[in-house]
Amino acid sequence: MSQKYILDGHKTRRCNDTVKWAQWFEIADRRVAETMVGDKRVSTVFIGLDHQFGDGPPLIFETMIFGLANDGEYQTRCGTWEEAEEMHRAAVSTLTGEAKP
Repeated sequence: MSQKYILDGHKTRRCNDTVKWAQWFEIADRRVAETMVGDKRVSTVFIGLDHQFGDGPPLIFETMIFGLANDGEYQTRCGTWEEAEEMHRAAVSTLTGEAKP
């Protein structure tokens, strides 16, 4: 089972109590950033469950671009709020032509 995390400001904390995690998750503002580029939406959120399937730091933030030919085609994950902000900027830059995907 994936490890559960909550946010304390922009810092992450592990949460071993599933009920407390679910209660927090239900009302928390988990959005890091959201940007529209034309008809495409870049969304970066705290997902709260570790999606690292193997060795390495927890992957608990996710950036996706919606409105592409195949939604979900662009998806990246990372472990800290600061990395998530950078990941979001990189996705926006991909759409604006400032960077390659």
